[in-house]
Amino acid sequence: MPSFEYKAIDKTGQPARGGLDAVNEVDLELRLRRMGLDLITCKQVDRRAKSIGAAGAITRQDLINFCFDMEQMVRSGIPILDGLRDMRDSIDSPRFREVLTVMTEDMEAGNVLSQCMSTHMDVFDRVFISLIRAGEQSGQLPEVFKNLAETIRWQDELLSQTRRLLMYPMFTLVVVVGVMAALLIFLVPQIAGLFKSMGMALPMQTKLLLAVSEFTKNFWLPILLLPTTAVITLLVVIKRSPKAAYLWDHAKLRLPVIGPIIQKIIMSRFTNTFGLMYRSGITVLDAIRISEDVVGNRVVADGLNRAVQQVASGEGLTDAFNNLGLFPPLVIRMLRVGESTGALDTALANVTYFYNRDVKDAVDKGMKMLGPALTLVLGGMIAFVIWAVLGPVYDILGKMKF
Repeated sequence: MPSFEYKAIDKTGQPARGGLDAVNEVDLELRLRRMGLDLITCKQVDRRAKSIGAAGAITRQDLINFCFDMEQMVRSGIPILDGLRDMRDSIDSPRFREVLTVMTEDMEAGNVLSQCMSTHMDVFDRVFISLIRAGEQSGQLPEVFKNLAETIRWQDELLSQTRRLLMYPMFTLVVVVGVMAALLIFLVPQIAGLFKSMGMALPMQTKLLLAVSEFTKNFWLPILLLPTTAVITLLVVIKRSPKAAYLWDHAKLRLPVIGPIIQKIIMSRFTNTFGLMYRSGITVLDAIRISEDVVGNRVVADGLNRAVQQVASGEGLTDAFNNLGLFPPLVIRMLRVGESTGALDTALANVTYFYNRDVKDAVDKGMKMLGPALTLVLGGMIAFVIWAVLGPVYDILGKMKF
């Protein structure tokens, strides 16, 4: 279906801009009129470019509210189509209102909810749509919406923890580099001029400091551009080369300190999604296949693909995961318990709870240790500068006669 960018006005005369999918301009005008807007001008745009530009406008909180509202309405017996109309008329996000308008039109044409969502993959991912489809088939749509709301909220908290883990060290590192650059570029050269004018012999640590200062002063632009260029080059290579991307994901799992935390985050994300899909009635093979898109790591995703092949060939679920060598003993043990008792979703929920708590504790502990560690590093660097500068000063004062 073509996509259009439009200019319109609402009932109060206020201007409104946005994008919407429609068959043609007449269909676009009818859809906007149902949204309480009168079309002024429009132009057809590329659907792919539109999706990329608009996807970021819909937040996780919008999806959480959508799932919560849909759960309450479906559980109360309100028809899904009426629920979509109500949300379309009351939602604040312009982009989400456009999506709900198209979904409403598609449902009026006879499509079910999962089919309507499948045309908006930039908003509802593969896991989301698969769970909704399973809920429609099993009659457990309210439970699916409830679980989805809890899962998206959990993902938001997990993302926040990951950002906390990465942002604070980066910020502190920038401060440390800035302080050292100021000392080496501005302060040390002035002191060096004083030493040269006096023609005195300098100790080794002072010579080293002056050499580093001179190098930094003369080559500060390459020093600044080199890390930036290296990072950009790495990102481009990772994006264009599947092999490089695979090696990068493998390296992330082997990083000291951060690597184990990343692995726990991946395990928590996988077990949570796998358990949710299994509990919603999706088969084990389909659940594992869909989980490949969730883990966010090509090494683990490749392992899950091999697990699917082993399970499909008759291998037991626990044995298949154990053969991969990627999953910790806790996950294997819980899979074995769940497979033997028939309560696989409960076992996976226990693993998710354990890793969630472990990740939170690791992040909190790392944050508490990181501050003093970086303070020691900064203090040590400043202490070296002071030692290299004040050493000759004390020699001068010692030779002076009062």
